[in-house]
Amino acid sequence: MTLTSPTRAPAAAAPITEAAAAAPRRRRRPLAAVGTVLKRSVAIVAFLLLWEFAPRLGWVDSTFLSPFSEVITAWWGLATSGELWTNVQASLTRSLSGFAIAIVVAVPVGLLIAWYRHVEEVFSPLFAIFLNTAAVALLPVFTLVLGIGETSKIAIIAYASFWPVLYNTIGGAKNVDPLLIRSARSFDIGSLALFRKVILPAALPTIFTGIRLAGAASILVLITTEFVGAKAGLGYLISSSQFNFQIPQMYAGILTVATIGVAFNYLLVAIERRFSRWRPAQ
Repeated sequence: MTLTSPTRAPAAAAPITEAAAAAPRRRRRPLAAVGTVLKRSVAIVAFLLLWEFAPRLGWVDSTFLSPFSEVITAWWGLATSGELWTNVQASLTRSLSGFAIAIVVAVPVGLLIAWYRHVEEVFSPLFAIFLNTAAVALLPVFTLVLGIGETSKIAIIAYASFWPVLYNTIGGAKNVDPLLIRSARSFDIGSLALFRKVILPAALPTIFTGIRLAGAASILVLITTEFVGAKAGLGYLISSSQFNFQIPQMYAGILTVATIGVAFNYLLVAIERRFSRWRPAQ
C-alpha cells in the first residue's frame, strides 16, 4: 500500500492595492517628462548647431553672423562687467510700466464697452482706426508731444499693449454664456457682483490671451523706441553694438531680448493657470 502526500491548495493571490497599481504610473511619469523635454529641445539644439557651424564652415560670412559660441562669450563678458544688467533693468522698467498701465486701463474699458452696447457703437469706429495704426508709426508723434525721455517710451509701449487687451476683453465678455448671466440674475445679485463673480471669470481665458499678445507687443515696441534717443536699454545695446561693429555683442543683445520674451510669456501662462484653476484640464 503506497502513501500519497496530500496535495497543497494553491496559494491565494495577494490583492493588488491601489498604491501598487499606481507605482508603474509614477515610474513612467519621469520618463514621459524627459521624453517631452527632449522632443521640444530637438529644434532648438539643431538651430544652435546650425548657428555655430554655418559661419565656421563658410556657409555664411562670419563677419556678419558670429558663431554661437562667440556670442555666448560676448554675452558673458557683458554680464560680468555689469553692462548687460544695466540695460536689462532699463528695458524691463519701461516695458513693465507701459504693460501694467495698458492692463489697468484696457480691462475695465473693455468690460464697460462689452456691457453697454451704445458705448461700443459710438467708439468702435474710432477704435478701429487706432487699432490699425501701427504704434511704431506714431513714435514721432509721441516723441514730439512728450519728448525723448522716459515718458514717451512708456506711453507708446502702453499704447501698443492697450489694443490686444482691450479687444480680447470685449470679445471674452461678450461671449459669456447668456445662461450663466440669467442664472446669476435670478439670485438678484447686483451688477458689480455679476461682473466680479460671473462675467470676469468666464472671460478670463480670453483676456489672458490678449495680455500675452500685449506682452509680446510691449517687448517689440520697447526695442524700437530704444533705437532712438535712449542712453540705456537692450535696444540701445543692439544699436550701439551695430554702429561700433561689435557683432557678437549685438547678437548677445538680441539673444537676451528673445530670452526675456520667452520667460515673460511663460510667466503669464503660469499666472493664467493660477487664476483659472476652476477650468478643466486641457
